Amino acid sequence: MLVVVAVAAFFFMHSRIGKQMHANLPQLDGSLTVFGLAAPVTVQRDAHGVPHIHAHSMDDLIFAQGYVTAQDRLWQMDLLRRHASGQLAAILGRQMLEHDRLQRTLQLRASADRALAALPADQKHWLDVYARGVNASIGDQHDRLPIEFRILGYAPAPWSPRDSLLVGLALFQDLTTGFPEKLGREALAAQLPPDLIADMYPTGSWRDHPPGQPVPDVTAPRPELKDVPLDETQVSRLRRRNLGATLPADLLALGQTLALFHVPCDTCVAGSNGWAVSGARTASGKPMLSNDMHLALAVPGIWYEADLEADNPAPLTAFHAAGVTLPGAPFVIAGHNAHVAWGFTNLGADVQDVYIEHTRGTPSGAEYQVAGGLWRPVRYQSEVIHIRGGADVTLDVPLTRHGNMDTPIISSLFRGDLRTLSLAWTIYDPANVSLPFFAVNSASDWTSMLGALSTWGGPVQNLMYADDQGHIGYHAVGRIPIRGDANNPGPLSPVPTDATAPDAAQHVWAGYIPFDQLPQAFDPPDGVLATANARVTPDGYRFPITLNWMAPYRTERIYKVLEAGPGAGVSAEISPAGGPNAAADAESAAAGSLAPIHKLTPADMLTLQNDVFSALDLLVAQRLAYSIDHAGGALKNDKQLRQAADILRKWNGSVDANAAAPAIVNAARETFWPMLLIPKLAPQLAPQVRQGVDLSKLKNVPPDVVRSELLWQSYTWGERGSVEEQMLMHTPARWLPTGYATWNDFLAAVVQRGLRDAKAPRDLSTWQEGKASPLDIEHPIFFRSTMLQRLIGVPTGTGPQPHSGDATTVKQMQRAFGPSERFTADLASPDNTTLNIVLGESGNPVSPWFMDQFQDWLRGTTYALPFSPAAINAATTHTLTLNPR
Repeated sequence: MLVVVAVAAFFFMHSRIGKQMHANLPQLDGSLTVFGLAAPVTVQRDAHGVPHIHAHSMDDLIFAQGYVTAQDRLWQMDLLRRHASGQLAAILGRQMLEHDRLQRTLQLRASADRALAALPADQKHWLDVYARGVNASIGDQHDRLPIEFRILGYAPAPWSPRDSLLVGLALFQDLTTGFPEKLGREALAAQLPPDLIADMYPTGSWRDHPPGQPVPDVTAPRPELKDVPLDETQVSRLRRRNLGATLPADLLALGQTLALFHVPCDTCVAGSNGWAVSGARTASGKPMLSNDMHLALAVPGIWYEADLEADNPAPLTAFHAAGVTLPGAPFVIAGHNAHVAWGFTNLGADVQDVYIEHTRGTPSGAEYQVAGGLWRPVRYQSEVIHIRGGADVTLDVPLTRHGNMDTPIISSLFRGDLRTLSLAWTIYDPANVSLPFFAVNSASDWTSMLGALSTWGGPVQNLMYADDQGHIGYHAVGRIPIRGDANNPGPLSPVPTDATAPDAAQHVWAGYIPFDQLPQAFDPPDGVLATANARVTPDGYRFPITLNWMAPYRTERIYKVLEAGPGAGVSAEISPAGGPNAAADAESAAAGSLAPIHKLTPADMLTLQNDVFSALDLLVAQRLAYSIDHAGGALKNDKQLRQAADILRKWNGSVDANAAAPAIVNAARETFWPMLLIPKLAPQLAPQVRQGVDLSKLKNVPPDVVRSELLWQSYTWGERGSVEEQMLMHTPARWLPTGYATWNDFLAAVVQRGLRDAKAPRDLSTWQEGKASPLDIEHPIFFRSTMLQRLIGVPTGTGPQPHSGDATTVKQMQRAFGPSERFTADLASPDNTTLNIVLGESGNPVSPWFMDQFQDWLRGTTYALPFSPAAINAATTHTLTLNPR
C-alpha cells in the first residue's frame, strides 16, 4: 500500500511540476498588453528563440529588452544579483553562508550602491527603463514563476538599477580577482629559494605577439630558463619572509568558495579569443571579426542573444544592434550594428593590491597606521546575512582607506593568517563601475567607439574592432591603476605590501593609465590583429599592467593560421622524439591542422574557433616519449610506458576527442607539478612522493609538513604552460627531485604516475581524451537532487559529454569551462553574421530553446544572425506584439 501511495505521489508531483513549467513558458504569438510602454513593440523570434525586438523609441526598446529577457531568464537574473550581493543563504540555507560572508567582505553590494549614486544621468536612465521592463515581466509572471522560485519557496524582489550593476560586478569579479594569486605566491616564496620562484613566475614569453607588433622570429635563439623575462622587483620583494604568509588550507577554501557552483579548476582562467582581419585577407574584400569569450559554463549560459532596433524619430537617429547581452543589463555587450563590429577578450590587468595594515585598539575602537606614522580610525560597514531556516548573521566589515577608496579588511577570510590584510580594487572607486553600452552600440566608426569606451572603468578588456569602411583596430579599455608617481610609475608587487614600509609610496595608487596611452593598434600593415589573453604590451611600454599574462600558445596559433599564405602547411617532418630539433619541429607543425588559408571566409573563422591543435601538448608529448625511451631501471621495462611512448611519438598534436595521446599528455601534466613541487616544499615527503603514496592517508605527519605539502596547489600562474615548456626543454639540475638520476627517469615516472592516477586502461590505444576529460554543464539547483531531476522529467543539464580541445588549444575546453559564445561578423554584409551560445535562450527545461543549441555548439557549427528586415522576416517563426496598457 505504501508503495502505491509513493508512486501516486511521485506522478502527482511530476505532473504538477510539469504543468508549472509549461505555464511559465512565454507567449510567443499574437498580442500582449503590457503596462509601461508608450507604443507597440514587435518581438520576432527565430527558430532558436532569439528575439528581434523592434520599437518606435529607445525607451520602449530597452523596456522591452528587460521584459523579454526576464520572460526567458528571470531566475538566472535573480541568482546573479544574489550571488554578487551575498544573498544566496537566504534561499539556499547555511551551506551558502561562507559564500555570502566572502561577498559581503569584498563589498560588492556597497560598491554597487556607491557607483549608482555617481552614475552619469544617461546611464542611470537606461537602467531605470530596463528595470521597469523587468518588473513588468515579474508582475505578469507572478502566478506562474519559473520552477526554481516554486521549488525554493520564494518570489523575486522588484528589479532595480543597482541589480543591473550587481550583475555587471559579478562578471567583473570573475575577470579580475587576482588577490588569491598574490597570497599564494607569497606563501610559496616563504618556502622556496628565490631562483626557483623566479623560474616559476615569468612575466612574458619569447612566443608573445602583442597586437600590431611584428611576428616573433621562432628561429631565433631561445632563452634558457634562467633568462625568462622577469620583473626587476620580484626577487627582492619575495625575500621579505618575516611578514608571515596565508595558510594553504585557507587559500584552498577561498578557491572553493569563489568557484561557487563549479568544481575549482586552476587552468580555467576567464579569457577569450578575439581577432580581426582586414579586407585584403578576406574573400568579401571587407574586414571580418571573430570573438569567443571563454568563461565558466552553467545552466543557463551567461549570455542571451538579442537583436535590438528602434526607429527613434528626429532628433535621435535610428538604433540597431545585435549580439550577446548579459541577462540583467541593457544593450548588447559584444556584437555589431550596421557599421561596426566589436568583441572582447580579458586583458588580465592587475587591478587589486593587498596591503598589510598595522592596527591597534579594540574592535570597537580600532585604528590603522598610515605613512608618516599617523593613525586613523577603522570604519565599519554593517552587513546582515539572512539564512534560510536559521538566525541572521551580522557581519561588521572593517574598512581602511587608501587614496580615495574604502578598502575592506579581508583577514576574516583567512583564519590562519594573523596579519591585518586590506584589499584595494578598482571597483571601490565608483567611477569605475559603469555601463556605457548605449554609446558602444551606437558607434559608427573607430573614433566614436573609442569615445564610448574611454570612460569605461572595467573589467579591463582587449577591444577588437572592425568596420564597414575597411578598418580594423585594437585598444585596451578599462582603468588600470598607476602605482607610485604618475610621471614615473612604480613597479607592480606580486605579493602583499606593508602599508607603512619605507617603500609604501611606490604602491599607492596615483591614478589610472591615460586612455590614449593604453596598448593599441589600428590598421596594421599585415592586416591581422589578435588577442587571446597573452601579453599585449610592446617591448619598452612604460606602464606596468600586469605580471601575470596568460600563456601565449592560443595567440600564437591564431596568428599562424590567419597569416598563413599559399603553400604553407604541415609537411614538415618531426625529428625523433625529444631530439635536438624537437622543439623547432613542433613549431613548424604548429602551422597546423587547418588547410592553408588565403582569402578568408566566415567558415574559415569558425574552423579556427574550433581549432584543437596544441603546440605545447605536442612538445610535451615528444619530450615525454624521449624520456621514456631513455629512462633507466625498472621504468624501461614497463610495457604500458613503452606503449605510451609509441602513441606519443606518432601523434600530430591535434587534441581530438577520440585520441589517446592527449589523454596521456594531460594525465602527465596533471601529475608533473605535485611530483616536482612537493619534494621542494616538504622534503620529508620526497620518498613517499617518489613511491606514489597517497599523502592524504599518511598519519602522524607534523602540521607544518602538511601545510607545506598542500602549498603546491597555490601555484596557478597564467604562464605555467610556458614554464613547463622551459623545464622540459632545459631540464635544470636545480629542479630535479631527489631520488632520480636524470630528468628522463623523473619524466617517465611522471607519466607512469599520471596514468595510474587517471585510471588509464591497460591498453592505452583504447583511451580517449574526450572521455577521460568530459564536459559536464549542470543546473546549480537541479543537479543536487536526483529525485528532483526525476520529477522534472526532462534533462536539466548536459551530462558528461566527450569533447575535443583542452586548456592549451584555440578551442579552449575544460570540464565546465569553454567558449561561452562564438561570434563572427562579416562587414561586407551584416546578414552574414553568425552567432551561437552554448545551450539556448531559455532557462526553462521544458522550452524547446532550453538546450537546442548545445549539440551544434559541441560539434562546432553555428547559425546565421539575421539583421536586415528581409532576413529577419525570413527567419521569423513567431511574432508577438507588446501593446501599451
